Amino acid sequence: MSEYVTQETFDKMREELQKLKSVDRPAAALAIAEAREKGDLKENAEYHSAKDAQGLLEAKIKQLEGAIATSKIVDISSINTDRVSILTKVTITNVATKKTVTYQIVGESEADLKAGKISASSPIGKGLMGKVKGEIAEVHVPNGVVKFKVEDIMI
Repeated sequence: MSEYVTQETFDKMREELQKLKSVDRPAAALAIAEAREKGDLKENAEYHSAKDAQGLLEAKIKQLEGAIATSKIVDISSINTDRVSILTKVTITNVATKKTVTYQIVGESEADLKAGKISASSPIGKGLMGKVKGEIAEVHVPNGVVKFKVEDIMI
């Protein structure tokens, strides 16, 4: 499954992958070699711990390689603000509580609620996608349906 990301996020993923391969992988191999020198491998907790850490590191590298391979970079200058779409900022008002918030719709890897970034695949993100200014979005949540009015769409 491909994910939409900004160029900045794509570059960060590539930098992290480079660090994992060039710094962390050799460090994990060294830790295994040092633990191996300490004797019987069957009862060597340090060796088993180092092998487990190496396994987790390799899994993370594989996951990051997959994410990079399937990422689609979105150019902010090409975004249309007529409708809610990936990377747009949308100001919404909860129809029931009259509370207004602004979110940026992003891919899953960039989602950060504290920073006002919600995933396009989240319930609110799904409900808002494709909506136009003034339209009511019905979002299905565990407690039922929440209605949000789209107040503004911007970059």
